[in-house]
Amino acid sequence: MPEMPEVQGLTIFLTERAVGRTITRATVAAIAALKTYDPPITALQGATISASTRQGKFVVLSCGDDLHLVFHLAKAGWLRWYETLPTTLIKPGKSPIALRVALDDGSGFDLTEAGTKKSLAVYVVRDPQEVPGIARLGPDPLDPTFTRDAFAALLEDRRMQIKGLLRDQGVIAGIGNAYSDEILHAARMSPYAIAGTLDDAEVDRLFAAMRETLTEAVTEAAGKPPADLKDAKRRGMQVHARRGEACPVCGDTVRSVFFADRSLEYCPTCQTGGKVLADRRLSRLLK
Repeated sequence: MPEMPEVQGLTIFLTERAVGRTITRATVAAIAALKTYDPPITALQGATISASTRQGKFVVLSCGDDLHLVFHLAKAGWLRWYETLPTTLIKPGKSPIALRVALDDGSGFDLTEAGTKKSLAVYVVRDPQEVPGIARLGPDPLDPTFTRDAFAALLEDRRMQIKGLLRDQGVIAGIGNAYSDEILHAARMSPYAIAGTLDDAEVDRLFAAMRETLTEAVTEAAGKPPADLKDAKRRGMQVHARRGEACPVCGDTVRSVFFADRSLEYCPTCQTGGKVLADRRLSRLLK
């Protein structure tokens, strides 16, 4: 799933390539992906893109102040950029393409989604806050106003595992499964630690790990074309999706816990005092 660093990379790329260009056509190939009807998708035709920004994991392409194309790539979505957009006809239901956007210089992009579970979402709105997922977002972890004390206030009295809290978009925006694994590894913290029980030193460590991990990943993603962002993300991972490999910090074997639709990865030596987390649906520390 694209998370904050990759989505930020996409917005930077689109700022360089799409801002200032006029949309000549927007074609919906997967009708279920379009979540709004007013304004209609046809309102984008003839509109000039004035800004490309990120809200959490959402990309916002603004066409002035009162028309915005917003999309969320979900778990298996991606943006495919073309310097020369294909002229082949898109057949609904016959390709992974959900949306095609053509620009006035012949370039453009497709939003694609692999797999059978379709979650990619596209919105055409007058205000990005009309998108429910944006309206409920918590603070951006790289916002300069999001301080260590503000972070500590979010953790206070929460009886929630820290892994789940970091992934909760209503608490903190933009972090998903992969980067929460990386942040917790950098902070030397168990994914099952309870947020509200962390002491000051643990909060300091976690906040620093979050800022450093995300800042490095955003820097790495900046300037890369969409086709290169996924591989850059994989190369930067220390533990996520590296089950069975050696931890780059201590050399212990990276372990996984599998859930219904995802897994988490961690290092027992670095994060759980050498204890192995039980690999079952309702996982807890083995005793």
